[in-house]
Amino acid sequence: MVAIDTNIVVRLLVNDDPAQTQKVKALFEAEKIFIPKTVVLETEWVLRGVYKIDCEPINNALRALLLLEQVIVEDETALFDALDAHKQGMDFADAIHLASSPRATSFATFDAKFISKAMKLSRKLTVKAP
Repeated sequence: MVAIDTNIVVRLLVNDDPAQTQKVKALFEAEKIFIPKTVVLETEWVLRGVYKIDCEPINNALRALLLLEQVIVEDETALFDALDAHKQGMDFADAIHLASSPRATSFATFDAKFISKAMKLSRKLTVKAP
């Protein structure tokens, strides 16, 4: 199994460097691939911030990637919960923070938008200001 970095995922999803994309495809064909959730988080940020891709295509691409047979992902349940919240309009990083806190009874933040969105989505945790 080989763990991969964000730039590998971005090459695969964006195909902006054909030579590197071919190498990534060959890697995916030859190996089991481990993707840390931090790489998924950073990939969403790069696709949105650098490539200016909208939420829905990013969400669809990340789901398709994580469902590939040869892919093993860190904290799969949390990532798919975060993708569900992201699809409903929550910031992806905020969604991962929430989904990655299953042992907590509440989540403290000063981010009013985060609190509002989490409350609307009926997240499992109470999200509130400290």
